[in-house]
Amino acid sequence: MAKQVDRKSKRTAWRDLLGPGLITGAADDDPSGIATYSQAGAQFGFAPLWTLLLTYPLMVGIQLASARIGRVTGRGLAANMRQVMPSWMVVALVLLLLAANIFNISADLAAMGDAMEMMGAGHSQTYVTLFGLVSLLLQVFVPYHRYAGFLKWLTLGLLAYVGVVLFVDIPWWTVLRSTLVPTLQSGPGYANLVVAILGTTISPYLFFWQAGQEVEELTVQPDHAPLKETPEQAVEHLNRMRTDTVIGMGFSNLIAFFIMATAAATLHVHGITEIRSSADAAQALAPIAGHFAGTLFAVGIVGTGLLAVPVLAGSAAYAVADALNWRQGLYLELGQARSFYGIIAFSMMVAVLLDLRDVEAMRVLVWSAMANGVVAVPMMVAVMKVATNGRLLGPFVASHRLAALGWLATALMAASSASLLWNFMR
Repeated sequence: MAKQVDRKSKRTAWRDLLGPGLITGAADDDPSGIATYSQAGAQFGFAPLWTLLLTYPLMVGIQLASARIGRVTGRGLAANMRQVMPSWMVVALVLLLLAANIFNISADLAAMGDAMEMMGAGHSQTYVTLFGLVSLLLQVFVPYHRYAGFLKWLTLGLLAYVGVVLFVDIPWWTVLRSTLVPTLQSGPGYANLVVAILGTTISPYLFFWQAGQEVEELTVQPDHAPLKETPEQAVEHLNRMRTDTVIGMGFSNLIAFFIMATAAATLHVHGITEIRSSADAAQALAPIAGHFAGTLFAVGIVGTGLLAVPVLAGSAAYAVADALNWRQGLYLELGQARSFYGIIAFSMMVAVLLDLRDVEAMRVLVWSAMANGVVAVPMMVAVMKVATNGRLLGPFVASHRLAALGWLATALMAASSASLLWNFMR
């Protein structure tokens, strides 16, 4: 009996250990991200795999800094940003984030609908409306602790992309060499794709979601408080956040790795080099790797979309509510935070309307990428200024190593945004 109790307590401990970081990492592999990784593999084969090794520590650095801010101060990112930059600038950046998230939700819902249509389940637009409505109702009416658990289970949907590898002949030695030894190719196409991968893996909405989730965890657990008020809890929670974030970002990049490798081993080898959406990738994969592999890929699109769409809407709501000092939190009932939930509903409604008006999915993705490119760098600068601010975080400022990772991620994102702007203006 004692051994059974020990095993149960260990399972509970691991379940409690993995939370905001795991959900955030998994949400990063949304249908739009799947399209980017599929296009990378289809167009350039295994050559871009090294980028996932590069982005992993950078993702960990900026996400851990964001989580730390939420847990130490008990407030979201935008509320802390107002302490280090003018309020009007915070509001402007948050509105850009809202626009980028709406475009991203629209693209994700369209990909989910196309995936269902590909599997013969009905018309795409029907599922766009259905998935948008389901995501909205879950966030508004399901209590936070249950909803967080539901999101954790949805992360398992990404394992579909691991399953696809079982149906594909992968040259693992080539994969290993491409992962460990950076391959650089001439021409703007390859450079732009590397920039796109960087922008896909390090996205502003993820910063707000993970910080917001840490604040939510403080609220629903009565014996917990911001670390500035309960420094005796610091060792436990800083270690938990580190483990959660390292595993969550690792899971995210591992799935991206499998998606890119699968596209390289199938689509690229057969001369299919143009992928316009994640659903296109699933459809192109079916006749090459088998119908079941294509269906499994499509199922993964729906699963990760159900995870990513509420994260996108929720992160926008956290950001706007923080910037405007509204009451917020998924733990609150609708009547207690109408404005907060109103942002979630507004995001879903506009995203669904964009899809119902047949706005081209790739155009929506471009709008999302441009908005993210504009907002990412100042957001990351603000995050790092807060994370290294002794007045705001006291003794819990980011360590030298964490600060170095965060600033390096910021510098690379600045360089990638400048590259995109240069190519756009030429």
